[in-house]
Amino acid sequence: MRFAFKAAAAGAVLACATGAFAQQGQTVRIAMIEGLSGPMGNVGTNQFKSWQYVAAHLTAAENPAGVKFEIVGMDSKSSPQEALNLLKSAVDQGFHYVTQGNGSNVAIPLADAVAKNNDRNPGKEVIYINYAAVDPASTNEKCNYWHFRFDADTSMKMAALTSFMKDQKDVHKVYLNNQNYSHGHQVAKYFKEGLARNRPDVQVVGEDYVALGQVKDFAPYVAKIKAAGADTLVTGSWGQDFTLLVKAMNDAGLHIPIYAYYAGVSGTPTALAQGGDQQEVYQIAYNHSNYTGRLNELMKGFKAQYNDDFYTFSVYNALVGLSTAMAKAKSTDPVKVAAALEDVRFDGFNGETAMRKTDHQLQQGMWISKWQKVDAKNPYSVENTGYTFAPVKYLEPYIASTPTTCQMKRPG
Repeated sequence: MRFAFKAAAAGAVLACATGAFAQQGQTVRIAMIEGLSGPMGNVGTNQFKSWQYVAAHLTAAENPAGVKFEIVGMDSKSSPQEALNLLKSAVDQGFHYVTQGNGSNVAIPLADAVAKNNDRNPGKEVIYINYAAVDPASTNEKCNYWHFRFDADTSMKMAALTSFMKDQKDVHKVYLNNQNYSHGHQVAKYFKEGLARNRPDVQVVGEDYVALGQVKDFAPYVAKIKAAGADTLVTGSWGQDFTLLVKAMNDAGLHIPIYAYYAGVSGTPTALAQGGDQQEVYQIAYNHSNYTGRLNELMKGFKAQYNDDFYTFSVYNALVGLSTAMAKAKSTDPVKVAAALEDVRFDGFNGETAMRKTDHQLQQGMWISKWQKVDAKNPYSVENTGYTFAPVKYLEPYIASTPTTCQMKRPG
């Protein structure tokens, strides 16, 4: 198990030691364009607080550029069109950095708009930090020089998940329940491909696509899962949609193993805990709930301040990676920083972490964690439920790494 956490890359420490940079002490404003209200607003609000908290608590080693990050929330209400309007507003206000993550339906048009802005408005360039939108298209056919993804995309997560499921002999009949936008369809696509490679004996007995944030009653979906005779549920759903699905499963007494991307996201752990010990849940993610060392400090501090869980660790990697790139560039100019960020290396929460220059996809390991009661070894109580996501298996970056078709068009 990997619980050790290095404070900072040796190169970053050396950079700090060799002299002050032009950006030392500058304030770098990041516009967070996210759904901060509406059905998924609880998730966006948690992540906005996460950005602000981590930015305020970076150590000198984690922030080798020595800048002050200021995170400004802009509520897109999860609407792609509203996000594009907010991007224009951010550019007009002089922002050179934007971040967004909840929904590839927003991320893909936002990345395209950033690229067009940068082509048309020299001097007003913007870097787009994607911390959670995982449609593989963003780093393949729709890759973009100004877009950098700090989460693992769906192809990476499914490579890791199906590798783990290869040895789960109780899995025979799988039902897929996902949200009806690009992310949900990609989850199903890459799961089926991974299943064919790793467990061709397993049958997909049904699949549903749920309108994002619009369904209030999941009982009909649960009835279909039961009728299909499924012994396993696989889902990439998040937020209200996953929370309500779990509640409907509890109400129906359907307690089959769930393999999920976002079981730890706001609201869902409380629903899982209501199912008691009968609900077996595995999460595929870049993290789990029981880190020691520096991340444990941040998790405890965040909970003490907000009585909420810090679970979007990609925020940490994004800020450390961005500061490392600024130190390397000796500038906060987005044009110079983008060139440095393309192949930046730093110590992330799972150790050495690297941005792949080919497609701007962060290469990182994945964790399988299991929902269980807290114990001496795994003491962090998620949403104060008395339950936690305990690490089961770490999959090295090379296992989760997937090829890219990106043909990057670079400026000039």
